[in-house]
Amino acid sequence: MILTNKLSTCIKPFWLVITVIALIAAVTITGCHPSKFKTKSAQVPQLVNSILSDPKTFNYALSSEVPNIFSLTYEGLTIQNPMTGEIEPDLAESWETTDDNLGFIFTLRAGLKWSDGKPLTVDDVIFTYNDIYLNEEIPTDTRDILRIGESRALPRVEKIDNRRVKFTTPEPFAPFLGSLQIPILPAHSLEESVKIKDKEGKPIFLTKWGVDTPVNEIIVNGPYKLERYDTSQRVIFQLNPYYWRKSPLGESQPYIERVVWPIVESTDTGLLQFRSGGLDVVGVTPDYFSLLKRQEKQGNFTIYNGGPATGTSFVLFNLNKGKRDGKPLVDPVKSRWFNTVEFRQAVAYAIDRQTMINNTFRGLGQTQDSPITVQSPFYLSPEEGLKTYDYNPEKAKELLRKAGFKYNAQGKLLDGEGNRVRFTLLTNAGNRIREAMGAQIKQDLGKIGMQVDFTPLAWNTYTDKLANTLDWDASLLGLTGGLEPNNGANVWSPEGGLHMFNQKPQAGQKPITGWEVAPWEARIGELYIQAAQELDPAKRKVIYAETQKITQENLPFIYLVNPYSLSAVRNKFAGIQYSALGGAFWNIYEIKIIN
Repeated sequence: MILTNKLSTCIKPFWLVITVIALIAAVTITGCHPSKFKTKSAQVPQLVNSILSDPKTFNYALSSEVPNIFSLTYEGLTIQNPMTGEIEPDLAESWETTDDNLGFIFTLRAGLKWSDGKPLTVDDVIFTYNDIYLNEEIPTDTRDILRIGESRALPRVEKIDNRRVKFTTPEPFAPFLGSLQIPILPAHSLEESVKIKDKEGKPIFLTKWGVDTPVNEIIVNGPYKLERYDTSQRVIFQLNPYYWRKSPLGESQPYIERVVWPIVESTDTGLLQFRSGGLDVVGVTPDYFSLLKRQEKQGNFTIYNGGPATGTSFVLFNLNKGKRDGKPLVDPVKSRWFNTVEFRQAVAYAIDRQTMINNTFRGLGQTQDSPITVQSPFYLSPEEGLKTYDYNPEKAKELLRKAGFKYNAQGKLLDGEGNRVRFTLLTNAGNRIREAMGAQIKQDLGKIGMQVDFTPLAWNTYTDKLANTLDWDASLLGLTGGLEPNNGANVWSPEGGLHMFNQKPQAGQKPITGWEVAPWEARIGELYIQAAQELDPAKRKVIYAETQKITQENLPFIYLVNPYSLSAVRNKFAGIQYSALGGAFWNIYEIKIIN
């Protein structure tokens, strides 16, 4: 999973990330309007699609945020079709499974090459997995997705011949084929950096391919390679001349020769540039929808609606009872509140999500009650027994009184010791939708006597608190999502890198003492392991149903609104197959410009 404007957490398009509900924190721009930097080299078929902040790294293994370049620059052995949900061959042309369901033998496509013309072989696959993803010296979130069973063992990867590679799992692992969507990386460019250590004994790979690396040194296998990166201005991609896909007629793909990502200062700037013709696509937020819908015909674009987005948005409380350097991460008084399930349930009942949909989302969304996306075959609906928290402030007050809280003469909420219930709610600054959500939550909780100090922070400061210092009260955040629940294993495993509501320190961070895992919390982690072991989809659904019931009863995340996945795309493109899972350009290799 990926945080969005994110921490680390659905799909990178490969995996689950934190989302800013399709909106990322604003970044200052020094560049100009996209139409003004079209040089001769730009007079080729191109797609212009803005991003809201600079990439943080060009090294996939070390990336945990969006925006990133990897959906255009890398491919893995398999890929998930966003229209069907099926796992399909990608760099592998086929695979077979051994009779014991523990072995997977992949055959690579013939003639694969890297963007520098060097052959892409099984040796690259072996290097990518054994030397990077499975290497404990490399701090990559990808490894969480590959861990199997209660032992959290990793698969064994071995070469059969120059085109065949065998993966062996220690036990049956249902999500395995989908987990191999992660990019294959070039051994000839990176293996020395894994072997060579710095003065602290760490692989110099950890500083390899930062955003200051000359773009011609970044070797890729996807449809595009980097042409140029100007900090705070733009990222430009050009065709990878050695990309493997061909059309049915044998034509080289993709057809779009260039992709330009201007880095804009805000979603408002992106909207202005789209309306003036500088951008070819723009995400349609609820506050823009009516305006753009009126201009659809005149502006020669189409607004695509993929239905509910695959990500999640939620409020979470810091349930961590640990101490660092002898100091509690969370004020012990607040920690008692946050770790009281009736307190969290009261907050859930007190948030008027339908008003949030009507006002902030202009009706373009639906209430959300599960960590598993509604498109997933493993989603549990309310009709099937999923607990929901429809707006009911009186029920919220009843739960608080049951838990020992009380109200003073002014209607302010106090705990059993007379402490005023007051806490800080954080989110990322610059995201107007999220800031509006936070403002309403502050107002709604005020109606049940809580004082909420709503504080949007700069993205880097915000994520440092969530993932590193761990000194925060409550947060408003999001995660990307996908069809396979196991892609969120790093959220639900107590040891996982995105177990944000009770985060264990990660590699290289200061230790904490007194970290505790609640029984329900441990149970969710156990069930995710069991579900991954079960090969029968119907039985897997039963297991995931139990996880959803536990999360909704205990509310580590208080889910809010699932907005619709909306994008406006110029009508100059043929071959768009829009979906909430893949967006407008998931099949960019076969999209053509027609005018």
